[in-house]
Amino acid sequence: MATTETFPAPGAPSADGVPLLDVEDLHVEFRTRDGVAKAVNGVSYTLQEGETLAILGESGSGKSVTAQAVMGILDSPPGFITGGAVRFRGQDLLLLPEAERRAYRGRNISMIFQDALSSLNPVFTVGWQIGEMFRIHEGLSRRQAKARAVELMEQVRIPAAKERVNDYPHQFSGGMRQRIMIAMAIALDPDVLIADEPTTALDVTVQAQIMELLHDLQVERKMGLILITHDLGVVADVSDKISVMYAGRIMEKALVHDIYARPAHPYTKGLLESIPRLDMKGQELAAIKGLPPSLTRIPPGCEFNPRCPYAQQICIEQRPPLYEVVPGRYSACHFAEEVLSGSI
Repeated sequence: MATTETFPAPGAPSADGVPLLDVEDLHVEFRTRDGVAKAVNGVSYTLQEGETLAILGESGSGKSVTAQAVMGILDSPPGFITGGAVRFRGQDLLLLPEAERRAYRGRNISMIFQDALSSLNPVFTVGWQIGEMFRIHEGLSRRQAKARAVELMEQVRIPAAKERVNDYPHQFSGGMRQRIMIAMAIALDPDVLIADEPTTALDVTVQAQIMELLHDLQVERKMGLILITHDLGVVADVSDKISVMYAGRIMEKALVHDIYARPAHPYTKGLLESIPRLDMKGQELAAIKGLPPSLTRIPPGCEFNPRCPYAQQICIEQRPPLYEVVPGRYSACHFAEEVLSGSI
């Protein structure tokens, strides 16, 4: 079966057909005292202009590490990229010297981190921190940078931006701090925006506001958006396609409506069944039994086999490749066709 990604792109491809972002067979490991943790094991995906890719999975599945590798901000040591390619408009960023690669960060590819409070510097005003992007990259004066910071704060819908530009991070609510992080990320008008758990620890109403803001900014600026989350409910309405990760590997990928309608991997099926629903009031919530494996001791065969209710001997002995089950549907499961059809 074929293993090459052939998603029909909802985003607009470039004239020469080169994806905006192309991650191919990426491998990342962390060398620790307890052994080598294989955090990312052959991850591949593409992103087009104006397209949203959601990367889902439990904590520790490798979602954030993949994003850090793409951005070039892995702490090394202990983290090392041991294989693969990260191409931005055809240019492999992993082959560039660090000084050249640094020029891509912020201007071409930018990232929103999951904990806004710890990501913002508590001793500087938010206006100073947003304006830093313009002072460093565009050589603006402090006054000019501050004016641009106010403009960005207004764009991300922070009320009374002119009055609040001199406030410090602790003076803002969680939702407002996340908007400040978004303002910093879009300051240089990047082509690709990576949002790592942008709604973590926010209440449902604020989550919806942040997702709406990201969507509006993406449409306005024609950005490619990578949305990293463990919450399937957050991405259903905003994503074009989804990649599901487990133990450093993509288990399934497909267009968003296909994933939600008919999952093709037991792990995806378990994640969807664990979402609370109104029609399940009073019933026990489904859960995936067991825990994700240690990345220093990933089990042989299929990484999910110790927790999979459908596992058989072949799952223990042979690691399944990412099969194309039907056109546009990929699943790393020996019984993907049966899972997709609902026969198991």
